[in-house]
Amino acid sequence: MIGALDGPMEALRAALAGKPARATRGRATERTDGAPRGPREGTKRETVLAMLRRPEGATVAQICEATGWQPHTVRGFFAGLKRRQGITVIAAERIRQVGPNKEGAKGSYSIYRIAE
Repeated sequence: MIGALDGPMEALRAALAGKPARATRGRATERTDGAPRGPREGTKRETVLAMLRRPEGATVAQICEATGWQPHTVRGFFAGLKRRQGITVIAAERIRQVGPNKEGAKGSYSIYRIAE
């Protein structure tokens, strides 16, 4: 039975050998100049990094508004920057609205920046 498949399998291998390799997701897989590919422009990652590099920094709420992400996604992105790229994000300033019981009240926020 196995010998019966040898002919069709060889024909299939020959047909596939002549086909060019597919490009993944519409992007070229080879670089003609040999240089490494830089980050894509206009991405949410690029937007967040630009906001964190500003002198005034950025709050989680500002980043959420700019990217459409939820607050937990922004905080996870900060953790991923540290783990994957070695970029440390610090809470440069914490603005606390003090309530009657001396605890952080609604409206408290932190301003984040990239540690230099």
